[in-house]
Amino acid sequence: MKYFENPLWLKTKNMKTIEQIKLITDFVRYNVKIIFANKFIYFLIAAFAFFFMVMGIMLFTDSSPDESDIFSSLIFPGILILFYPVIYIIQSDKDTRMLEILFGIPNYRYKVYLVRFALSILLLVSLMFLMSWLTVFLVIKIDVFHMVYELMYCLLFLASLAFLFTTLIKNASGAAVVMVVLGLVFLILAEPLQYSKWNIFLNPFNVPGDMSYTIWQNVLYQNRMMLIIGSLITILWSLINLQRREKFV
Repeated sequence: MKYFENPLWLKTKNMKTIEQIKLITDFVRYNVKIIFANKFIYFLIAAFAFFFMVMGIMLFTDSSPDESDIFSSLIFPGILILFYPVIYIIQSDKDTRMLEILFGIPNYRYKVYLVRFALSILLLVSLMFLMSWLTVFLVIKIDVFHMVYELMYCLLFLASLAFLFTTLIKNASGAAVVMVVLGLVFLILAEPLQYSKWNIFLNPFNVPGDMSYTIWQNVLYQNRMMLIIGSLITILWSLINLQRREKFV
């Protein structure tokens, strides 16, 4: 009998596969519990409260909203949703007294925190889809996938930046203060840099009337490339900082 036809070997391989799947499932479930722990629900409620308030204003105004207005109205709820799980991505382990378990996992800084960051972004994307579909139902028909795609450039960069400051400051509350200040700075600069490639909140649906379409597409392309590169650099920098994770406690 050939090796790969051995029933005992196949049974052992299947058992190992089932154990690996169970381990991965438990790992994801634990990290999802960490993301939803403590105060995240309050940020989620605040995000949906703001969203429904804006949708209500749009419903009872005389002017008809367009995709540009929807993009602007979804940015703030997205920031609220990503704020807590990313800022407290490290602090939560200390609060739930799970550091001893994490320190026992080889290369835990990559296996745990990168996965947890990815889960936070996946949660953000899912909720952005939900809000976009609610917009279609309540206010105006939009291309939901395109809307979420454009929103994630800005939101992913802000999430990566928050992750970086959390690893640099080594304190969730301190990182939260820094991100609030930076957010205010970005908002203040958003108006003078409205159509600039340096605008973090550049609205791709708000096409300037005094700029050719080709130039506008080039501005958008450069802006998106900078946000993607910035996100990758900040995530890699954060993972390097997590090599000294023990200093966080």
